[in-house]
Amino acid sequence: MDDDQKSILIAGGGIGGLAAALACTRAGWPVQMVERAPLFGEVGAGIQMGPNVVRVLQAWGLETALTQVAAYPEVLQVRSATDGQSLGSLRLGERMRARYGAPYATIHRADLHRILLAAVVHQGSAALHVGRQLVSFLDAGSEVQACTQDGLQLHGAALVGADGLWSRVRHQLLQDAAPRVTGHLAYRALIAQADLPAALRSQEVTVWLGAKLHVVQYPVCAGEYLNVVAIVEGTMNGDVQDWDHAAHTRDLQTAMGSCCGALQERIAAIQTWRLWALHDRPPIAGAHEQAQGRVALLGDAAHPMRPYMAQGAGMAIEDAACLQRVLGGAKRPIAKRLEQYAAERWQRNARVQARSERNGQIFHATGLVRWGRDRSMRLLGERLLDVPWLYRG
Repeated sequence: MDDDQKSILIAGGGIGGLAAALACTRAGWPVQMVERAPLFGEVGAGIQMGPNVVRVLQAWGLETALTQVAAYPEVLQVRSATDGQSLGSLRLGERMRARYGAPYATIHRADLHRILLAAVVHQGSAALHVGRQLVSFLDAGSEVQACTQDGLQLHGAALVGADGLWSRVRHQLLQDAAPRVTGHLAYRALIAQADLPAALRSQEVTVWLGAKLHVVQYPVCAGEYLNVVAIVEGTMNGDVQDWDHAAHTRDLQTAMGSCCGALQERIAAIQTWRLWALHDRPPIAGAHEQAQGRVALLGDAAHPMRPYMAQGAGMAIEDAACLQRVLGGAKRPIAKRLEQYAAERWQRNARVQARSERNGQIFHATGLVRWGRDRSMRLLGERLLDVPWLYRG
């Protein structure tokens, strides 16, 4: 059987996996996807999507669905967590559309997941296997053979590992170490704007920068909910692979220390938080870390990154768009197509990983570095906050 008559196997049914499935089916390839959860769904809260990401979703015909559930903030405001004063701002809204061809959007993870899943189902050439985890594979040269935990045997032209930070596919392909602990803890909350005092409601992106901490808030669910993420430095007891730890407001208030009253008021207004320890990997070092033979990695399985550029999901979606291009191009061996995919993607992914780590250091700076950060922000504002090389794609 020719490769073009075989399926693309995909491990993982999160945002990256569904984006990959949609990309493959749009390129004319049938898909078989395995997802370990018993139902397709997404947990977590919000995602920020720069115009580089929104353009991909628009190209996939998802703009109408996106506008029904996303929010489109007009400005990103940076404030001091210590005294609440403005440090700088970045115009979003129409400026982003004019400059980069698409808006800046914020969305609930579950809403984006539902949009992608509906699009995959609508394409009609994907078999979705839930409640099954891929545990091993063999690149046999002429095909990829994969096996799930419950014994399901799958055969395909290629395998895409989109199975996240703790990827089984990555582990077998690269045999590298476990993800590294960053020493950063993320508290995340989602609250209906109607449940907040009027003064605390917001349709903007606001970033509060402090010493060894920062807080980000932005609207989701068409602006009806506010997503809040507070990141502090520290360690966590318990299973680090389980991000969904219940966390009490008092714990976060203690971790936040002596922040300004305006920020403390916002933290105190939310009673339910989830906590998880952030992990990442060093920036990807070469194309061989993103594809080998008939096996490719995508999203967090390939290049997990710290959230300080808000591009984790974005890079997975960009990966998928690139996968669509190479799979839909001129007919040639599948390994060559995946080699091109990796060659096109690894350097950009590595740059975003490195910049995300650097941003975390800047966001959490202390002493003279913090003073210099704040002064530079006040002087240069939008010139520092805009990222043309990223948003142009």
